[in-house]
Amino acid sequence: MAEELVVHFERLLTRVDGLLSAVVTDRDGVVLLRANAPNITPPFTESALGCTFALASDQASKLGLKKNKSIVSIYGSYQLVQFNHSSLITTFVANSSANTGLLLELGTELESVTQVIATALHERHSGAL
Repeated sequence: MAEELVVHFERLLTRVDGLLSAVVTDRDGVVLLRANAPNITPPFTESALGCTFALASDQASKLGLKKNKSIVSIYGSYQLVQFNHSSLITTFVANSSANTGLLLELGTELESVTQVIATALHERHSGAL
């Protein structure tokens, strides 16, 4: 199952021009799944991104506009598109010229995949108690 998820994430990198990395972390920043484009090491894949996003997303949810689902950040040559998928965070790192709308759509499609991961983690933690 884990290898199938990695292959699925690696295929995602070919679906959107300019997508360099796809990372799934828990809210503490622990990397659960990562796929990088060949010969590319994006500068934004540290685990601190997940924690920072979780805090920013929680604060954005307090604006009275319902629960925050995603945040898009643009930096010089890169963009980060991050999603709050229940207890997991999905982060896409892409070139600044990548189609942000496609990245947002892709993140929405991945919600069911991340739900499988979240369920497996929950079952594992429940069994360990």
